[in-house]
Amino acid sequence: MKPMTAKDPTSASARETFNLGESVSVVGVCVDEEMWRFLGLFAGSTGLIQLRARFGNDRGTPDQDAVLESLGRLAPDICLIDFDKNRQTAAIVAERVHSSLPETAVFAVSSQTHPEAILEAMRSGCGEYLVKPIDREQLVKAVARIGARRKEKEKDEQGRAQILAFMGSKGGCGTTTLATQLGALLSSSFSRNSLLLDLHPDFGDAALYLKLTKSRFHFFELLENTDRLDADFLQSFVMRHSSGLELIPAPEGSVANREALPAGALTHTLSFLRQRYEFILVDLPPALNDENLTVIQDCDQLYLVTVAEVSAVRNVLRQLEYFRSKDIPSEKIRVVLNRHHKRSVVSDAQIEKVLEQKIFWRVPNQYPQVVKTIHEGDPIAQLSSSEVTRSLEGWAESIGKKPGMEEKKKEGKGILGLWNR
Repeated sequence: MKPMTAKDPTSASARETFNLGESVSVVGVCVDEEMWRFLGLFAGSTGLIQLRARFGNDRGTPDQDAVLESLGRLAPDICLIDFDKNRQTAAIVAERVHSSLPETAVFAVSSQTHPEAILEAMRSGCGEYLVKPIDREQLVKAVARIGARRKEKEKDEQGRAQILAFMGSKGGCGTTTLATQLGALLSSSFSRNSLLLDLHPDFGDAALYLKLTKSRFHFFELLENTDRLDADFLQSFVMRHSSGLELIPAPEGSVANREALPAGALTHTLSFLRQRYEFILVDLPPALNDENLTVIQDCDQLYLVTVAEVSAVRNVLRQLEYFRSKDIPSEKIRVVLNRHHKRSVVSDAQIEKVLEQKIFWRVPNQYPQVVKTIHEGDPIAQLSSSEVTRSLEGWAESIGKKPGMEEKKKEGKGILGLWNR
């Protein structure tokens, strides 16, 4: 094997022509000393890879379960497996790594070049087959492909919509009002491409609050037709408000007796919608069911909307306990106190003590103005005069302000501060 040094021209070329941003992490399984030394020299001279761990050596094969457990903790970009020591065991390990850690690329390394050996490795889940002695250009290109996939994945994730789920502690807490108003503000004041989903199987009001009452289809019909889901099909379900907010409404009648949704339909649909919007707001019914849990597991933020009433706060406590039992991260959940009044019988301090969680946002109690916006179907009509809307604009700004966007000078900013976090 040709020795490799920091001045190796191939390495310099790799460094100049290929930029991963961050080095690709590599672990080795049953890799011999010579190969590991070569990888160390390659890592040091190119900066393209970072060696994380080596399992097994020339004297024995490591325990498969222990390897998988360690790989799960390390989450490497590449798992490099030597097939020369025991091809059958190597193939089993490769298959298990491929199925258990889909984000980790599996590379086979072997001195055998006949097609049957290569095919065996490919069938085991290996994405690359490197022949000993490894050619440095071949290794650079293989690492480059993994780096390109990682960059593409990061790009896709950056372009994915944030999913904001809203759930009331009980009916009548104003959850739909907050979701529609916040969505309209994100679309109009911050030019965010936003979609509102009404997941109430019965009595969904989002369309009514936006005065979008001539719907052809509802969201549950979309879920029943995920096999037809594309951009054109989606448009037949979408309704557009004058603020720019788009809506897929709830059914006008009950769908309580509807057939069970296809497996994975909700997850698949949310994934599809994520690629087409910047924000997806989901108005959930106050129920602890599988559909709500699927959304909550997938969302970026869950806003639990409550009011300063004993029964409502008690329900929030129950919701929080349920979500903990389902391993929903606590940092994902934020409590919003609607119709807030400083002189409420149940104080903010009492609510926070019971819930053992700070109130994220307080929306003031101005019921007549809220009813007026609902009646007119324009959630932002009272922007200059309603403290509720100004409060919500502050909330929308905290999540929707684009980098570099000039801070707007808002009349009554002092009032906004009263209702901030």
